[in-house]
Amino acid sequence: MALTIPGFDHLRLPGADGADGADGADGVELAAAVGGSGSPVVLLHGFPQTHLMWRHVAERLADGHTVICPDLRGYGASDKPTATDPEVYAKRTMAADVVSLAAALGHERFALVGHDRGALVAFRAGLDHLETITHLGILDAVPTLDMWHVLRGVSAAVGYHLFLMAQPPGLPEAMIAGSADAFFGSFLDAWADDPTALPEEVRAEYLRASAAAVTSIVADYRASAGIDVTHDQADLDAGSQLAMPVTVVQQDWGARLGFDAAAVWKAWAPDLDHRLTRAGHFMAEEAPDEIAAAIQDLLAR
Repeated sequence: MALTIPGFDHLRLPGADGADGADGADGVELAAAVGGSGSPVVLLHGFPQTHLMWRHVAERLADGHTVICPDLRGYGASDKPTATDPEVYAKRTMAADVVSLAAALGHERFALVGHDRGALVAFRAGLDHLETITHLGILDAVPTLDMWHVLRGVSAAVGYHLFLMAQPPGLPEAMIAGSADAFFGSFLDAWADDPTALPEEVRAEYLRASAAAVTSIVADYRASAGIDVTHDQADLDAGSQLAMPVTVVQQDWGARLGFDAAAVWKAWAPDLDHRLTRAGHFMAEEAPDEIAAAIQDLLAR
């Protein structure tokens, strides 16, 4: 049985109506842990994780908020539709999943926070659903279009998995499935500054869930080398921006990779609170008090 957040209800809720997030009916359902009461906050997990990564932060926020922690389409206990076309795992579709899920719980407007892959979904939701997303939080990510721009030269080796999973269907899936625990475990080991933040049972759950979702995880990443770039570029060309208050918390990737991370985000988010953390990539688990406080500050703006 999949691990979930203690004290939260575990539900299955409808995702987007169709593969393009608009018309049709693909019947995708998302698994979500829901707890607390008050104004709604949706928390989206990253790679290679599930909604379980939010367990500490969710408990801290639940005292004053309804906290909704779904597994993204293609991850964890959520449905994993076949990527019959690029739209199936476009961040636009995954963002529409989140809006649909929240609406099913009676929330037409809500705050949204995403980490890593979930941050890319949250970013797209903020652009596509301006009237729905009241506040936007981003943990350790830059927008997809900017991500490809800052990964260059030998420094791009830190994101080798992005290039691997961008390849045509077949080889990436076979390579990863053939050594799934080693592949996914390498990121858990390399990206955690405090390994004790990922207890063995939690680490085992992430490895189990990821090994069962290789094809859909690769499809999610492949979309970020194609259709997601197209969508971001169209918004950049149109001058689209995030109108809501935005908080970004990230490691000092700008210093490591040679770019101004705050400036990258400022171009998209005029109302920006950009913060650097000393925690590792899995900051919601390594520094839950810091991250919960940052979210509370965001919600107070």
